Amino acid sequence: MDNSEIAFAKINLALHVRKRREDGYHDIETLFAFVQDGDVLSACLANALSLEIDGPFGIGLQADDSNLVLKTALSLKAHFGVTQGAAIRLDKRLPVASGIGGGSADAAATARLLNQLWGLGAAEQELADILSPLGADIPACVFSRPSFGSGTGTALAFLDDSNIAARHVLLVNPLQSVSTAAIFKAWSGVDGGAVDCGDMWDAAIAGRNDLAPIAAAICPVITDILDRLSLSNPVLARMSGSGATCFALFDDAEALGSARATLDPDWWSMASTLR
Repeated sequence: MDNSEIAFAKINLALHVRKRREDGYHDIETLFAFVQDGDVLSACLANALSLEIDGPFGIGLQADDSNLVLKTALSLKAHFGVTQGAAIRLDKRLPVASGIGGGSADAAATARLLNQLWGLGAAEQELADILSPLGADIPACVFSRPSFGSGTGTALAFLDDSNIAARHVLLVNPLQSVSTAAIFKAWSGVDGGAVDCGDMWDAAIAGRNDLAPIAAAICPVITDILDRLSLSNPVLARMSGSGATCFALFDDAEALGSARATLDPDWWSMASTLR
C-alpha cells in the first residue's frame, strides 16, 4: 500500500531583503506560513529508485536526477546508508516556479515520506539539516509550520501561530513564471528595514515583500491580481516569494468565495486554509 504526504504550499507573509552576500545569495527576513493543500507525494517500496510525475502541472517536468524529489531521495539514501529503493509518484497540483515553494515543498514531503517508508526514525531537524544544501526554502518546508526565517531563509525560529492558523487563504497565479535569480539580481541593494518582532500577525501586516515591485515590473499582471484582490477587502493581500503567485487572507470562506468569483478565468487559483 502506498504512503502519501502533502507538499504544503508555502507563502511568505512578509519578505524583507536585507543584504547581498559575497556568495551570490541574499540575507533575508521572512515570515513563513503554510497552506493545508499542495502537491501530493506517494511512494511504495521497490528495488530501485524511480519517479513518476502526473497532475495538472506535471507536463514537461523531468523525472530524473535533476528533480528535487530524486535529489532528496538520493541524499537520504547516502546519509543513512539505505539499500532499499522506492517507487515515488508526484501529483503536481501547484504551478511551477510560482513563489509558493513547489519544488522545495515536494522535496520536504519526499523526506517525510521516505523517513516513514524506510523506517529511518529521523527527526524533522535532522531532515532539514540534510536537505538544506538543496534549497533555502526546504528546511522551512520540512517543518511546514509558521516561522521566522533569516540568513538565506534556512535559520528558523518557530512562532506562535494562534493568530495565523486556520485563516482562509486564496492563492492566485497568472500562469506566467518569473525567474527568482533575475528578480534577486535586480534588487536595488537598499535595506528597507527588519521584520517586526513580537506578534506574528502584527508583523505580517506591518511587513512587505521587497521583491514584489521588481517582479511586477517584469510581470505586470501581478499588479492586476493584487488590485483585483484588494477590491474584496481581504485582511491581507501580497505577493509570495519571488512571484508570480499572490495570496489574500480572509476572515471567512464566504468572503473568499466572493473574491474568487471576480478573478480572471485564465488565472489559476486555489482556496484553502492556513495550517
